[in-house]
Amino acid sequence: MAAWLAVFALVSLSSSRAQTPQQQIAARAGLEQKLGAQVPLHTQFRDEHGGNVEIGSFFGARPAIVALVYYDCPNLCTLVLNGILQTAHELKFDAGKDYEIVVVSFDPHEQPALAAAKKQIYIQRYGRSGAANGWHFLTGDANAIAQLSNAVGYHFAYDATTRQFAHPSTMVVLTPAGKIARYFPGIEYPPRDVRLALIEASQNHIGSLADRVFLLCFHYNPTTGKYGLLIDRVMQIAGIGTALVLGCYIAIMVGRDRRARRLPAPFQRSDGPAVRPYQKASF
Repeated sequence: MAAWLAVFALVSLSSSRAQTPQQQIAARAGLEQKLGAQVPLHTQFRDEHGGNVEIGSFFGARPAIVALVYYDCPNLCTLVLNGILQTAHELKFDAGKDYEIVVVSFDPHEQPALAAAKKQIYIQRYGRSGAANGWHFLTGDANAIAQLSNAVGYHFAYDATTRQFAHPSTMVVLTPAGKIARYFPGIEYPPRDVRLALIEASQNHIGSLADRVFLLCFHYNPTTGKYGLLIDRVMQIAGIGTALVLGCYIAIMVGRDRRARRLPAPFQRSDGPAVRPYQKASF
């Protein structure tokens, strides 16, 4: 047994040594979903104008979409932001009115001027009234970034060779209280699923009655970050609908029967056809 353990240890050591530095850095990056966790609302960041703001200042009244990126990212972060923009375009909800979009740089060296430039690009592309009040681009120091990233389970690592970060790509939906409601991994965020997540996170304070009924038919899969059809609820709703239709049919038929009973009954001649009352008979 000891011999086998020694062999296993040697194999593990050799495989770890075989990893390149970039692979080791990439292994430290990843996403740990912490549904229901509270983000640190009093953590201080800097807004696009360089002013100090608490992350909690963007919560309280509405749910929020939060994305951790870094603004100088040459590839993935731009795709994440473009994915959020595309989804925001297709949502009937308005950023700044129905929900907030909060983008936070996890690179402590980035400055508010860069955040302001990014914001200008995306509010122009978003193009809706009040966009500037709905999109927020923040920067912060290493301590603040660590508090927020750890709270949402977002892990990244810096590669000094490439001067880039290894990091996951995701969008997170939070409740007005700043609790994590849903994760959407990847770079494309289905508008239907995001709409349902925002309605659910707001505790039905946004969205129409039809949206809320629609939400009853779906459940969230944390593995895929998507909403799937909930068959049991669909069957319940279908059963209720069938019962209502059947009840209406029975009521209509009973009403017809009662009306038919109120009509004068025809009488029958023994040597001829039935004759209605007050109808002149021909002999």
